[in-house]
Amino acid sequence: MTDPTQTARIVLTTAAGHDEAARLAATFVEERLAACATLIPAVESIYRWEGQVESTSETLLLIKTEADQLAALETRLRELHSYQVPEFLVLNVESGSHAYLEWLRTSLRKPDALPHKMEHPQSGS
Repeated sequence: MTDPTQTARIVLTTAAGHDEAARLAATFVEERLAACATLIPAVESIYRWEGQVESTSETLLLIKTEADQLAALETRLRELHSYQVPEFLVLNVESGSHAYLEWLRTSLRKPDALPHKMEHPQSGS
């Protein structure tokens, strides 16, 4: 079995607001492209766009997934996102608890591929 830290990834993206971020997160989890997406509201982004320095309040998403989901996740993000060029930055996971990483892996599998039901680690199951 592969060490789950070798395949676990965190994807960063921002959205124009909470509603869009929540819609994106729910879609990614429902479609099993992500095990979890954490929304961090009211981040301020300062960036250059079309020759101008811009400042925008956004919602940051931390999307927990695996390497084999990245291409499909990026494609789906581009389809659903309101931005012309949505952020899609991938971070490798250096370390993590075995239980959480196993939950992440299991959450991305189709239901017919699961040996048993596994709940979110915070649910007490």
